[in-house]
Amino acid sequence: MTIKSVPINTVTPEPVQRFWRLDERLEAVLALVHTGIHADIGSDHAKLPLRLIQSGRARRCIVVELNPGPLALARRNVARAGLTDHIEIRAGDGFAPLHPAEADSASITGMGAGTIAGILRRAQVGVLPPTLVLQPNDNPAPIRVWAQESGYHLTDERLIDGYWPYPVLRLVRQSGPDPAYSGLPLAAALRYGPHLLREAGPLLAARIRADVLRLTPLAAPGRTAQLELNAAQDALKVIEP
Repeated sequence: MTIKSVPINTVTPEPVQRFWRLDERLEAVLALVHTGIHADIGSDHAKLPLRLIQSGRARRCIVVELNPGPLALARRNVARAGLTDHIEIRAGDGFAPLHPAEADSASITGMGAGTIAGILRRAQVGVLPPTLVLQPNDNPAPIRVWAQESGYHLTDERLIDGYWPYPVLRLVRQSGPDPAYSGLPLAAALRYGPHLLREAGPLLAARIRADVLRLTPLAAPGRTAQLELNAAQDALKVIEP
């Protein structure tokens, strides 16, 4: 498939193009991507790749979708926007449809953190790009653990208010220990996010206080709730020294 080059920071010129709107969580993902070739894994409707091309934040996108219904929807949306020359749709599971070193960055959004971590672990050697932007629908601790084990540093993270608080993480492949966790209680940083703890925003503070209230009556020595409560209490000490 021949792909026409679109310069970064320019809007694609097709007159039939529709400017796709994103919700706040995907807008946060969009803001953390600026790349050449971007892969959106489990893209569903392909709205994020459409905006990446339209806003000039990517030169080319690869949409990967496993399920036939969303795959067909992605193809329709890309065709309606007149961007079939810039967005390629591939059927497949996770990173399997990508070639080694093909993408500069990738995103996975709208899934559970455990599911996202599993997709990352199953990726073949050399296929994972150096930059990942991930938006899980629950506690991102499994992703942060995977990043530490796999040579990715957490360079940015955000918490977006919505149906529930949506975390958005930007990971970059780098050598050595991740400095983001330096000086913080590890369990608290993995659960709540080192950058978010240092920012101590009101959304995170409310979540930590709610966790302390919820876990206190459930905690007992040897129970998982006790470990979670310890992490919440340590996090509270960081944001309310």
